[in-house]
Amino acid sequence: MSKSATPTAVRRWKRPEFVGLGALVGAGALLTAIGARWVTGPVALLALALVFASVVWLIFTAVIGGPDARRRIAPYGLLKPGALWLALFYLAPLVTLLRLSLSTLPSRFAVDADFDWNFGNYRRAFADFDAQFGRAFLYAGVATVLTILIGYPLAYVIAFRGGRYRTLMLGLVVVPFFTSYLIRTIAWRSLLADTGWVVQMLDFVKLSGLFEGVGIMDNGRILQTPAAVIGGLTYNFLPFMILPIYVSLEKVDPGLVDAAQDLYSTSAGAFRKIVVPLSLPGVFAGTLLTFIPAAGDFVNAFYLGSPSTTMIGNSIQDQFLVQNNVPLASAMSFVLMAIITILVLIYSRFFGTEDLA
Repeated sequence: MSKSATPTAVRRWKRPEFVGLGALVGAGALLTAIGARWVTGPVALLALALVFASVVWLIFTAVIGGPDARRRIAPYGLLKPGALWLALFYLAPLVTLLRLSLSTLPSRFAVDADFDWNFGNYRRAFADFDAQFGRAFLYAGVATVLTILIGYPLAYVIAFRGGRYRTLMLGLVVVPFFTSYLIRTIAWRSLLADTGWVVQMLDFVKLSGLFEGVGIMDNGRILQTPAAVIGGLTYNFLPFMILPIYVSLEKVDPGLVDAAQDLYSTSAGAFRKIVVPLSLPGVFAGTLLTFIPAAGDFVNAFYLGSPSTTMIGNSIQDQFLVQNNVPLASAMSFVLMAIITILVLIYSRFFGTEDLA
């Protein structure tokens, strides 16, 4: 009987991957609906029971389907925990935010907003906060370029010249993460203060005039200037640029450089034609890890800048926590995410990500 039952089970589950895909998508949609509060009360409990049933159905199919079914359904089983986590803690909040961005707040002191497809929030986000959007992307872009200029040579030295001190150097790169992001930024505020040693040193060596000319200082001050905000962003996100570049450089075989020099290439030519192209995936990854969070940052602009240097993150925070205009803040958040997504897609298209692995 067992010999005849096995072929029957195999024939019954000819496409077990459909079961896996259906269970994955269905459970994700149900958890998103629960997290976004589309369903509440007994309906939410029923939806949760269906999520549990989809997991049981996936396991049941794998058990009775035989080795071939388990092989074809395994990827969906491995994906399911992460997919359900993302559905509940990413998609559900995102859907809630989208709904709020299309809602209207009856009054400033109201708690709940009324969903009425109010696209005026998006028009206001573009019209009233265009300067903050512009500064956010400008400061983030400049900070990203500076992290590349500073981080690439440092990563190169660690990868090719670090020797037995390589681990120590990497540890020093990561050391700032042992301190709170907020504390690091406040420390920069103390360093750049009018009575801080940075300004005093510039005055002592007579470089204040030069820094005034290039726009780094304003009336003898560094704090509360765009340069201070960009400097804080550069410092705080520099490790996110160094580490991916280091990983790419570490994979470069030094023998390739030696071979290029044996073929009469100069050291600069070998670096330009071999090392740089092979390290571009790290530069690409570091750029994303730096630019995306820097564009939405509000801590550096708050502590190191002034009202004339506020970024879009500061405006979103103000609308959420001070003005209590949650619909407008949600619309601003979606506009920020949309612009970042478009910029990343364009960057990926021209930069190329096929070598990322």
